Amino acid sequence: MTARKSRGKSHVPAVPSSRQEKAHAPAAHGYIPSPAAIRETIESVAIAFVLAFLFRTFETEAFVIPTGSMAPTLMGRHKDLECPQCGCPYQLSASNEVHPDGAPRRNRQGGPVHVTAGTCPMCRYTDTNLSKDPSYNGDRILVGKLIYQFHEPRRWDVIVFKFPGDGHTDSQTNFIKRLIGLPGETVRIRNGDIWIRRGDEAGNDFHIERKPADKLPAMLQPVFDNRYMPPIANLGWPERWRPQRPDAAQGVWSCDDYVTFQTDGTAAGENWLRYEHRVPSFQQWKSFLKNGEIVAEEVEPRWITDFMAYDTSQVDDDNPEPPPDSLGRHWVGDLALCCTVDVRGETGELIFDLCKGGRRFRCRIDVSTGRATLSVSGDDMMQFRPTATTAVRDPGRHDIRFSNCDNQMLLWVDGRLVSFDSTTAYDEELGNTQPDESDMKPVGVASVGVPVEIGGLQVLRDIYYIAVDGGAFNQTHHDVLYRLDRDGNFRVREPFGLQPYVEFSLETDQFFVLGDNSAYSKDGRLWGADNNFVPRELLIGKALFIYWPHSWDRIPCVNVPFPFFPNFKDMGLVR
Repeated sequence: MTARKSRGKSHVPAVPSSRQEKAHAPAAHGYIPSPAAIRETIESVAIAFVLAFLFRTFETEAFVIPTGSMAPTLMGRHKDLECPQCGCPYQLSASNEVHPDGAPRRNRQGGPVHVTAGTCPMCRYTDTNLSKDPSYNGDRILVGKLIYQFHEPRRWDVIVFKFPGDGHTDSQTNFIKRLIGLPGETVRIRNGDIWIRRGDEAGNDFHIERKPADKLPAMLQPVFDNRYMPPIANLGWPERWRPQRPDAAQGVWSCDDYVTFQTDGTAAGENWLRYEHRVPSFQQWKSFLKNGEIVAEEVEPRWITDFMAYDTSQVDDDNPEPPPDSLGRHWVGDLALCCTVDVRGETGELIFDLCKGGRRFRCRIDVSTGRATLSVSGDDMMQFRPTATTAVRDPGRHDIRFSNCDNQMLLWVDGRLVSFDSTTAYDEELGNTQPDESDMKPVGVASVGVPVEIGGLQVLRDIYYIAVDGGAFNQTHHDVLYRLDRDGNFRVREPFGLQPYVEFSLETDQFFVLGDNSAYSKDGRLWGADNNFVPRELLIGKALFIYWPHSWDRIPCVNVPFPFFPNFKDMGLVR
């Protein structure tokens, strides 16, 4: 980049610079610069050095995310949509409108390919009228090129590098993925999690790698948000959040708007409000839109899977009806709950419950003291009781996030991570790697003797890394299951029982990377046995900041036309 030349002439009288003063100073007397001139020179050099350093560090070369392999962390070419049924905003991949070099794809009639359909992540309505919705280029990011000259690359960093998959170190193609494996390690992908064996560790056992608390919230994927309710909710479709007490009549919790739930706390015992994962199928939506009714007997709860709305895009040449269960073929048991609680009493308890494979992971908060206690069901976990003091004490309103991911429970209150008196991680093999009936109702909130109002209920899931390698078929596990499903050979239960795992070994100066959108990421799993790593010399830097997500043509909320209005909401640090 060259500096711009100033235009026009200054109207301020010229003042001789220190360099000019020195040039015109009488040689016989010698030139001794003044302290002010020396300071000016030092400051100029220092500023120039800092600017040069910053430019070199943050030089981006206009790096644009080309595909959705890192979605939803980083967006490639996509559409920004709002579901016409429930109002949920979501993104849909549009990478299939263009070739890898950016040239437009052509359909069978010779015209440009357009994304015409996609499925909402909340109500699962498939909108087939998207051809006129604009497609946007991917996020533009800042890349710290010198960061890894000061410290080693760290696991879970999002990094930019030259593509090594062709076996040549002079590749000119930039890739961006998440750093998973470090030099000298063996990486195992199993049950959607990352397991690491370090060569210098005693016993050389595999240990699960946990996402840092500052990265996990950004990596969680939405499952359900009760702010977005479709019209079928008024026509017999069962509510997903339902009061549930085996030993009492319904009605302990009341709800007027499907958004907030209240209880007066007078009923004895644990009064549960539980999430049931009931999602309409394409055919059920089709029947509803045609007949205006729902057959309640056909509505069955399901397991939460790695379904991702971003990947449901269909173009002109596609069949507008997705094959059943072709997306989201892997059960996900690592979940999180977000909600807002308005405590209206001074005594009693709140309980937050997450289920995985028949085990229950709970957080109990005594509102009289603010004391939180974590627990795991089962006689073998009776000694696991981390405790902490929280701000949930006496009447008051609080934002809660409770997660059970990577064999660790974490709790945030009002945006702050709660520190417990002992580890909240558990390394034991709990035997909960297979779903059971309880995993169809995997999230719950209970009041024990405390009046409370609960709203903003969100269910989220962790990223599920699919265990596949390029040795057998050199394509993602999703592609194989997609074809099998269309042939009718598999139903959703069978793939859960496969439980495959794959391993990748790294040597000195070799790194292993994965995309966050595991079903649609060509990453270290698929580059082949000889080139499934990134050599150190191909590292470019660390992705730091989304400085320009796509702009808007209108000012959000007020809907005033404004070309290229900045998308401030999506700007931010890359986690």
